[in-house]
Amino acid sequence: MSRWPAGSQSALREANTALIVDAVKQFGGLTQVELADATGLSAATVSTIVKELTQTGVVDTRPTARSGRRATMVTLARSTGIAAGIVVGHRGLQVLLGDFAHEVLAERTMPLPPDHPLDTVLDRIALLVVDMLEILGTDLTELAGLGVGLPAPVEASTGMISVRGIMRGWDGEHVGNVLAKRLGRPVHVENAANLGALAEATLGAARPYADSLYVRSSFTAGAGIMLGGRLHRGYAGTAGEIGHVQVDPLGQICRCGRRGCLDTVVGADALLASLQVSHGSLTLRDVIARAIDGDPGCARVVADAGRAVGLVVSGVCQTVNPQIVTVGGELSECGEVFLAPLRETLRDHTLPNQVAPMEVQPALLGTEAEVMGALVHALQSTDVRMQRER
Repeated sequence: MSRWPAGSQSALREANTALIVDAVKQFGGLTQVELADATGLSAATVSTIVKELTQTGVVDTRPTARSGRRATMVTLARSTGIAAGIVVGHRGLQVLLGDFAHEVLAERTMPLPPDHPLDTVLDRIALLVVDMLEILGTDLTELAGLGVGLPAPVEASTGMISVRGIMRGWDGEHVGNVLAKRLGRPVHVENAANLGALAEATLGAARPYADSLYVRSSFTAGAGIMLGGRLHRGYAGTAGEIGHVQVDPLGQICRCGRRGCLDTVVGADALLASLQVSHGSLTLRDVIARAIDGDPGCARVVADAGRAVGLVVSGVCQTVNPQIVTVGGELSECGEVFLAPLRETLRDHTLPNQVAPMEVQPALLGTEAEVMGALVHALQSTDVRMQRER
């Protein structure tokens, strides 16, 4: 006779099932052995629940290999739906569709004008998503949700930008609500650098670590912080806003209204202005390409940017002590031209940890980190069991 009442057994089975589904959802796919490690459940319990979930169409299994041994990979079934990852940048828009195994099914990019208006951008997003779904032979009913990344601090519970002036024309707007009304699907809005941190911790170079820092150097600078495997947003979403740390008290006025922020020194406008006399009119892509090819002037401004970013990031690292720093954004494409001075500055301005030295690596997902993070965020915000019941 069982020691536990039937109701208790049912609740325990439901809780264990939720543990397994959430673990697969977080990482996109795990072997049954890895599921046992991740959930703390016995191998027999994992095997039984996976079999039940396979029969109900929640998960798929396939043979794989780990360390030369045969294993069973568990992923969420394609029939659970797909999601959209979207990043609105200062000069462009990225949209991708992916499934619960984190497989990208379709991807589009689109240039955006400076100070792009909210209504126009959200209309373009809605049209792109619908068009991409049609190309895949499906429609909005299969879309579990959308993750949207913005290059600004976001109050996650409302989806609103929490600091005025960072994105002109977007202040005071419930971005998630507006887009959700257009598409009729759940929308989850987050700071873009936070999404980069989430992606690198879930799928990229920071996956083995509980505490990590993602640094974005692009048209602006930003950082996302993972502590204990969770995003650290801070109050109202302003944690990691390294682009608005003052580095020059006599510098230029920043979009935030203060003087001499890091963005006024390493942002695209500042880099291009410093090369105007010697190189004429360039784009950020031009500077990156020329720096890689060894152009002395372009390499110099990229290296100087690496040092400036490294100095600000050193303060963050000294405070939160991450195990790894991953570096993404367009400037990271310059490789060691940008990374070496950043890494050297970090080493010079943080306490040397003899027990666990901090690693500094390029983002494994490169310039796709933030849009992949938007996809991951949408997937992780979806209740798979409710999705199956729709």
